[in-house]
Amino acid sequence: MLDILGTRQKELLRALLGVLEGLSVEELAERLGITRNAVRQHLAALGNDGLVAPGQMRASGGRPGQLYLLTAKGRELFPRRYSWFAELLIGLVRRERGPDGLHERLRTLGTEVATELRQRHPGSDDLTGSVDRLAGLMAELGYEATARTDPAAPVIEASNCIFHRLAVQDPEICAFDLALMSSFSGAEVEHQECMARGGAVCRFRFSRSS
Repeated sequence: MLDILGTRQKELLRALLGVLEGLSVEELAERLGITRNAVRQHLAALGNDGLVAPGQMRASGGRPGQLYLLTAKGRELFPRRYSWFAELLIGLVRRERGPDGLHERLRTLGTEVATELRQRHPGSDDLTGSVDRLAGLMAELGYEATARTDPAAPVIEASNCIFHRLAVQDPEICAFDLALMSSFSGAEVEHQECMARGGAVCRFRFSRSS
């Protein structure tokens, strides 16, 4: 989302990123080199998107000044380099437990995440309903997932793999996704297409266990 914001709005967010207690309209205007009215307009737009919020009032010699803060959602717009840490963990597990141990650990983790998701967002006894719900949850997690109608069985197609870089380097990563989807839906999952292996999407077909 940061890429679609205007230059001034990006500058405003970056200014707030470096000041924990927040900044006033006057301070932002000075830092950005724009008028206070322009700052207020940007703050209103960013506030509507949940990226900034009013903070504390700063005491001064005259009228207390309102400070504005970057919200948790606003902070998440800035890159978080988690992938290097994930690569370290994956490499550590592989060295300690071998490929089979890594596969089993990823399956266990996927199952545990599915259990937590089902507790928060109960699925459906109907397979199609469970798959629809799962696709919505995956979309929220960043997979850009959509449930598709298939003559034989429900299908989820994901146009974004949140583990793409890791999966290209180590296909075992997909064991997490498969365990999550299988545990949540209570169905067998066939991984029909994978972006990490050159596919256009990641495609998963669901069928009830016989």
